[in-house]
Amino acid sequence: MFELFFYLVPTLMIAGVGYAAFRLIRRARRISRTWAQGLTAEARCLRTYTTTSGGGDTAVRTRVHHIYEYTSCEGAQVRFEETGGPATVLEGDCVTVRYLPAHPQQATAIPPSRGRLAAESGCLLAFLGLIIIFCLGFLAVAHSMFSVAGDLMP
Repeated sequence: MFELFFYLVPTLMIAGVGYAAFRLIRRARRISRTWAQGLTAEARCLRTYTTTSGGGDTAVRTRVHHIYEYTSCEGAQVRFEETGGPATVLEGDCVTVRYLPAHPQQATAIPPSRGRLAAESGCLLAFLGLIIIFCLGFLAVAHSMFSVAGDLMP
């Protein structure tokens, strides 16, 4: 029963990291597709705010959030929130957004920068890959320890 803990925790971590990698790739593909094939529209920044996390023993991280509203080519008013946009955009500013007609609520006001998107996604995927490799190594060591201990039992 004790051995199960050493197999279950790393396996659950691998599953969680794998899901995070899946979401990261899906987001990068969506943004890239929106930049390449999306329509453009003028949007107004309705609100901007920041959130902070961390503190104490960890670094404080501040994220900028923007709420935009634009009119799609079909004439629908679309409002969406985006994190990580430029801090220089303030309430009332007009920006160009890109969106796919099938998913107008998934628009982006981040200007196209394929190199930056690839670098960010690649670094995050490499980090997630290292976590998976560490978990697999832990599983291998745990398995060898338990199999040796099992061989030594009378």
